[in-house]
Amino acid sequence: MKILAIDTTGQTASAAIVEEDKLIAEFTLNYKLTHSQTIMPMIAEICEKSETKEDEADYIACASGPGSFTGLRIGAATAKGLALALGKELVPVPTLDALAYNVFETDKIICPIMDARRSQVYTAFYRWINGKLSRLTEMMAISIDEVIQMARDYEQKVIFLGDGVPVHQKNLSLFPDFIFAPAHCSLQRAASVASLAMELVKEGGAVEGSTFDLIYLRKSQAEREREERLQGEGKQND
Repeated sequence: MKILAIDTTGQTASAAIVEEDKLIAEFTLNYKLTHSQTIMPMIAEICEKSETKEDEADYIACASGPGSFTGLRIGAATAKGLALALGKELVPVPTLDALAYNVFETDKIICPIMDARRSQVYTAFYRWINGKLSRLTEMMAISIDEVIQMARDYEQKVIFLGDGVPVHQKNLSLFPDFIFAPAHCSLQRAASVASLAMELVKEGGAVEGSTFDLIYLRKSQAEREREERLQGEGKQND
């Protein structure tokens, strides 16, 4: 099974080709350019350098959120376009699951945190159980103080990773049981999306492009501002 995977849900843009247990190619960029400028050239580059044709992929995998609203939509549009053009099914992979999958077979709790702005992070808690990554909580958009309290409640070491770490590292560093993942496994990687997609395909997780759904966890800023404006207008009319 060969999977072409992308992740544009956070600051990092990443594309990879994985065949069974072999990583054929991966291109990850954490820099200034927007994902709309980078993701298609990255896909073209890994296909060219690995002498792989896009239609050789059995599935297209895409990180499905939570994350940046713009990044989510760019990734979804790219994945759906590829799936439609190539006649392939899509495999949606929750971003937090793929991030946690960067840390393999540890006996510690894993807590990816993605900066969600407005003093919040997107997060969930995970543990490896009998060789399988298991989500211990729902995916949440909560404050870092709530994350810290939940992590402390486990009363064991917790590994933190994700782009929320540098934002909140000062507070997290106050607790000796909190560990920070190194740079090579702390941010989104399309290779992790692809590898996790392999498992999801076996569990029936592939879908048609038209039924591909994103995980938002909360409303966009534009939606929140619209609701606030309408509420304000309602109060004026009372």
